[in-house]
Amino acid sequence: MIKRAGSASFWAFVTVSSILLFPIAVVIWATTVLFDRRLVLLHRFTCFWASLYTWLNPVWSVTVDGRDKIRRGTTYVMVANHLSLLDILVMFRLFRHFKWVSKIENFRVPFIGWNMRLNRYIPLRRGDRESVIEMMAACERTLGEGSSIMMFPEGTRSSTGELRPFKPGAFELALATQTPILPIVITGTSEALPKRGFVLQGRHPIRIRVLDPIPYEEFAHLSIDALTEHVRSLIAAELGDPGDEPRS
Repeated sequence: MIKRAGSASFWAFVTVSSILLFPIAVVIWATTVLFDRRLVLLHRFTCFWASLYTWLNPVWSVTVDGRDKIRRGTTYVMVANHLSLLDILVMFRLFRHFKWVSKIENFRVPFIGWNMRLNRYIPLRRGDRESVIEMMAACERTLGEGSSIMMFPEGTRSSTGELRPFKPGAFELALATQTPILPIVITGTSEALPKRGFVLQGRHPIRIRVLDPIPYEEFAHLSIDALTEHVRSLIAAELGDPGDEPRS
């Protein structure tokens, strides 16, 4: 009962705060869009908005290691493992500029999804080849404009906590645009908020680890499949995952 009451309070806070903060996002967008073409200020406000939910939740202790590895002014294809809905919130704790690639359903969520559209994050309709082509083209344009891309190459949250096979899209993008790859490892979110359900699970430490960037020169000679498996193995090693989950 305590967990359910706490969870209900949390989601109520998310709802009320989103209603209050979205108009501020609109004002920031309207007053900066003409001179801030990458919407850096709006994204920074969105980082603050999302971070409120981990800052103010006493049972979530979030540690960010390696933020200094993200060099300002450098564009990356950023990839992270995916365990929980909470991953999206904690990744904003990086307070670095990027554009999310996210399933199109998230863009339909009132206030939060509308803010995603204001930020020009990139939607993807799962299972739709045409949508994948449009997403890749949008990512190439975004990288060309100087904004990093953030993707979960597993495609969906792991239900077991084990690292799933990676889809190749992020790595095709890095090779095609000669953009360095930035691997990021998330731990603790699946215990705090499991994939199935919305009940918060008590006190669990959450950690984000930014690994060393991989310059284009280090993977230019690799095939897409080899690059995909190489980056997956780096993240699996940090997770202590044997990396032997069969490809589906």
